[in-house]
Amino acid sequence: MLHKGRAFLTSLGITIGIASVVMVVSIGSGAQSLITNQITSLGTNLISVLPGGRFDDGPPVAMMGITVTTLKLEDAEAINDPVNVPNVIAACAYVKGAVTVNAGGEAVDSFANGVSYTYTDVESAVISDGRFFTEQEQNGIEKVVVLGATVAEEVFNGVDPIGQTVKINREPFTVIGVLEKRGAVAFQDRDDQVFIPVTVAQKIIFGLDYINLIRVKIDSGDNLERAKSDIEATIRARHDIRDPKDDDFMAESIATLVGMFTAITGVLKFFLTAIAAISLVIGGVGIMNIMLVAVTERTREIGLRKALGAQKRRILEQFLFEAIVVTLLGGAAGIIIGVAVSALVALAVRSLGYDWSFAISGTAIFIAFSVSCAVGVVFGYYPAKKAANLNPIEALRHE
Repeated sequence: MLHKGRAFLTSLGITIGIASVVMVVSIGSGAQSLITNQITSLGTNLISVLPGGRFDDGPPVAMMGITVTTLKLEDAEAINDPVNVPNVIAACAYVKGAVTVNAGGEAVDSFANGVSYTYTDVESAVISDGRFFTEQEQNGIEKVVVLGATVAEEVFNGVDPIGQTVKINREPFTVIGVLEKRGAVAFQDRDDQVFIPVTVAQKIIFGLDYINLIRVKIDSGDNLERAKSDIEATIRARHDIRDPKDDDFMAESIATLVGMFTAITGVLKFFLTAIAAISLVIGGVGIMNIMLVAVTERTREIGLRKALGAQKRRILEQFLFEAIVVTLLGGAAGIIIGVAVSALVALAVRSLGYDWSFAISGTAIFIAFSVSCAVGVVFGYYPAKKAANLNPIEALRHE
């Protein structure tokens, strides 16, 4: 039999490869399911307008982390006009960025959403205390703020925040409301945010003349396509675009964005799995090397067995069996480690308040075992064949 220490070290490559594949499939599926469910929970009658087009029918430019400045606040206001989009309930502009919120010496890092006064209508957000800001406050660039539930708790420690002053990036704001707890969407804690008029965010906090996003709520999911066409026509008219190929924006329903995200994560999972598979190849080469060493060390044993009448097939089967056993043991260890790590990740994410689903595909485990066996056969065949073809006389002379 093989030397135990060598066999263990050699099977590590197989273990790491199989564990990586199991983790990529499990964690990737969990993340995909989580974000898809969270985005869908925003509503089926929403249309998102993103700045910039897309890469050759691929993902939107804005979703690739590239800053695009083509959307303006006036675009959102035009979409919010029923004359332009008859099926609109409300349209909300967004400007987002990281900020520091300070009140009475309590400073916390947070995320500022510069939004339109229509935010609560579009996002179905509920005010737990106070109120949301008005159109007049938005147009007047008044420094008022609505706090997310987490920010209110961290900054004011149970004290009623309404009417209090907080500083956002050193600018004083008056707290006029607090939102109810809403949890996270797409790994962003919506309770750990502050909401200020979009005009204030543009002119005072971030110094921008553009917006990052427009989200539009339509009266019915059945009217999405009609509303999408009206939105596109409205922005094209404002941007003086005559050919749709020249669009400097993109309007998509939530369902379409979910499909895009699923496609992107699918490609990512494929490449991560391919990278993990490299460990299997490396492990396979290690199996082949250790089997060749074993053949060399056991040359006299092989010669003796053949001299006593052992057939080539039996010698080949023995060494092939040993190679398969090593890879299967490594594969089994990899599956156990992969499942355990995936379960720990699921528990950790759930502890943060996310509804993460832990799922291990039986098909994935079957494939992992099959791949382990295949690696043993493919990389163990050459050493086994070499052992089977040894000349018994020369083998017995081997020192």
